[in-house]
Amino acid sequence: MTAPTQRTKILVTALAAVLLASLAAIAVVVGRQNAAADAPAGAADSARPQPAGAAGRPGDRLRVLSNGLLSTVSLADPSGPRTVTTTRCDRVHTAGGTTACLTPAGALSGPRLLVLDERQRTRRTVPLTGLPNRTRVSADGRMVAWTLFVGGDSYAGGGFSTRTGILDTRTGHVIPSLEEFAVFRDGRRHRAADINVWGVTFAADDNRFYATVASAGRRSLVEGDIAARTLRTLADNVECPSLSPDGRRIAFKQAVGADPAKGWRLSVLDLATLRRTELAETRSVDDQAAWIDDATVAYALQRADGTDDVWTVPADGTGRPRVLVPGAASPAVLPAAGRGR
Repeated sequence: MTAPTQRTKILVTALAAVLLASLAAIAVVVGRQNAAADAPAGAADSARPQPAGAAGRPGDRLRVLSNGLLSTVSLADPSGPRTVTTTRCDRVHTAGGTTACLTPAGALSGPRLLVLDERQRTRRTVPLTGLPNRTRVSADGRMVAWTLFVGGDSYAGGGFSTRTGILDTRTGHVIPSLEEFAVFRDGRRHRAADINVWGVTFAADDNRFYATVASAGRRSLVEGDIAARTLRTLADNVECPSLSPDGRRIAFKQAVGADPAKGWRLSVLDLATLRRTELAETRSVDDQAAWIDDATVAYALQRADGTDDVWTVPADGTGRPRVLVPGAASPAVLPAAGRGR
């Protein structure tokens, strides 16, 4: 066979480049169509990533998980290039320069809590038992909370229960289970064997926090006090709370008809009045939402193929859901250098 000429080689290379570019374009279109297919009826345009400047301030970034890998992306261009690390997490959250990463369980080992600094260096490792479910960091980066599904509790009837702990990164003190705290309902001490606690979100003082407590079939928002070791109920049918940056509202999921089997409706609770606002996202959201700013709530939804996308929706019940970061989960805002949050 005669060897190809130099001109032929150049032509073949050019054609290959065109073909690869076409395939890449097709892949992007297909991905966006998949996201649109999972969007609510009439919201096809909302399945496109938000435009630059949709939320946050110049220089802000987002910490997300991309296929389970710790990643960052510009908040001004959330569908743009990402910095992807090799750190694998099932759940992650970042605030105040601290990252909490719940690692997957291995074949012969349980999951771990990795506490990372701003340069992604490991500051603390906490061995855990169970299946990672939730994690949160306080705004100043001091306090870290985690929730795992665990088995073996006698009241669980062969199913799962939860175990939620808190780490004070400044003192090193670990609270292995918030079930040790005293629960008060309507001013009276509530004692039961089936108490479960999950979904912590911290207040600004690093002592108070909010979480969900379940007992006797009731799921309630509680205000926790670390120093007093107490949990006081505030409202029922509130799960996976997330405190707004202004400290006045809680984003949460509430079971439709108070029945988790019917799915969850993303909502916001005013802490002063306990008034609830159902948000414009009508699909079932099984996630602990995050606040992009005081007006915007973010959360993950899974496509039919198992891929997660980060969506946002206004926190006042108006507007409609929009994709913020395709192919991602566990969003958290990383303020620009020199600006706190």
